[in-house]
Amino acid sequence: MQIEVLKSKIHRVKITEANLHYIGSITIDEDLMDAANLIENEKVQVLNIDNGERLETYVIKGIRGSKMICMNGPAARRVTVGDTVIVISYAHMDFEKAKTFKPAIIFPKADNSL
Repeated sequence: MQIEVLKSKIHRVKITEANLHYIGSITIDEDLMDAANLIENEKVQVLNIDNGERLETYVIKGIRGSKMICMNGPAARRVTVGDTVIVISYAHMDFEKAKTFKPAIIFPKADNSL
């Protein structure tokens, strides 16, 4: 049996940019991606703590060390620069493996640094 479990979580980062006219996705500082075990083009959920919005998109690699969290495309309408969000990804895995799997969960500082 396969189940879906939490794989990665960036808990509470600030939106630094919103770019409505980009093709879509969320741009994340590569340092944060590495720490949370996320890869470019991976599907993620973005949960906006400030307004309750939840959306799905995919990750674009941002400049390493930039502390960037940029919501792109139509999803940019669902955030405001300065909003706090949680970024989550999930993985499908065997039920028995899932019992011992440990997700990568990070807690960045208020300035999006590690």
